[in-house]
Amino acid sequence: MKELFDDILSLEDVHGIVVSSHEGEILFSEPSLETDTALPLFIRTLGTVREADMLFEKSRIYVRRTDTGYLVVLLGLFASGAMLRLHVDMVLPSLKDRGKGKGLRSLFRRNK
Repeated sequence: MKELFDDILSLEDVHGIVVSSHEGEILFSEPSLETDTALPLFIRTLGTVREADMLFEKSRIYVRRTDTGYLVVLLGLFASGAMLRLHVDMVLPSLKDRGKGKGLRSLFRRNK
């Protein structure tokens, strides 16, 4: 899954990415993060938030709701918000496809 986020991670002043389920379970993180008990609480407080850009004294957190959960990007103050949104918009369809199981439908698909 790391190759999916390489473009986002290569942006200037991006420090990391966390993908979590709607319940707060970490599905992917780069760099690897220890599971914190506060993450599920943070995810629940987001409720139905679609997108959020939180600004702190020395850093930013960008949160985007996906079909499988939340994409959280850890940023410095000087990261380009427009470039980040553009890259996230390009990644979301691929993330959605990865979340789907192939199921029985793939067995019966015709090859063209």
